[in-house]
Amino acid sequence: MAEERGPLPTPEELRYSDAIDELRQILQGIENEEIDLDELSAHVERAALLIRTCRDRIQHTEMRVRRVLEDLSGEE
Repeated sequence: MAEERGPLPTPEELRYSDAIDELRQILQGIENEEIDLDELSAHVERAALLIRTCRDRIQHTEMRVRRVLEDLSGEE
């Protein structure tokens, strides 16, 4: 999994589904021992960043949905 690509997009630039896909790829590379030991910590750090980003997006979306539902129930 030591392929050279351009710079990785920041988590803010990724859609939620793309972040999940990247996490799956990292996990698969670790499980299949495709990631070189020298690159392992960088992949784990990237995975941690993606997990935090996804968790933040879920929390933000939950808050927005709650607000919408509260607004709807207030209209009754």
